[in-house]
Amino acid sequence: MGKSEMLADSTAQKIIKMIEDENRFSAGDKLPNENDFANELGVSRSTLREAIKILTTNGMLEIKRGKGTFVTSNTIISYDNFSDIASGLEDLFEMRLMFEPDCAYFAAERATDEEIETICHYGNEIEKKILSGEDRTFEEQKFHESIANATHNSFVKQFMPIIFNAIKKGVMVLTKNQDVSENNMMDDRLIMEFIKKRNPEGARTAMRLHIIHAMEHL
Repeated sequence: MGKSEMLADSTAQKIIKMIEDENRFSAGDKLPNENDFANELGVSRSTLREAIKILTTNGMLEIKRGKGTFVTSNTIISYDNFSDIASGLEDLFEMRLMFEPDCAYFAAERATDEEIETICHYGNEIEKKILSGEDRTFEEQKFHESIANATHNSFVKQFMPIIFNAIKKGVMVLTKNQDVSENNMMDDRLIMEFIKKRNPEGARTAMRLHIIHAMEHL
């Protein structure tokens, strides 16, 4: 994983923290202009652009041409109870089951060495967050996005907002379940191992089991 990509990811996480933890920005708010915001974050404008691209892909930000970058209404999710969060979650995970195992298959076949390194980086970051009890939504999204990108299929990106939504809701519902967290770590290790070995069938099976394990606890 390149240094510039890591810097963009850490910048994206700072922006997420501003939105979700510090409540600095709410849904509909416009982000500061590029120069000011880059200076505040201590990064170059190109790094800020890459971070914004990451958050636009996962549906947290929206770029309105000629107007600026805005926090979307999907970013800060307010629910009265877990039943609201879980609404439609089974269908979202079913969709993942249809889609992601084959992504893992083609990733194992087509990924470059650098892409495999990126996949493993995020897999390891997920494990660190699980062990420390921290929120792992961002790392989960990047892990699955990295696998999807490694398919080298030009249409895969169109499905990622749905996958990100499913992951975000799934983490919120399942994160306190110790069995899910332990399965998550073991499943991710298997997925990474098969992709590193460039074993498509193994990667597909491991991804399928990963999603099924989560569905069992919905």
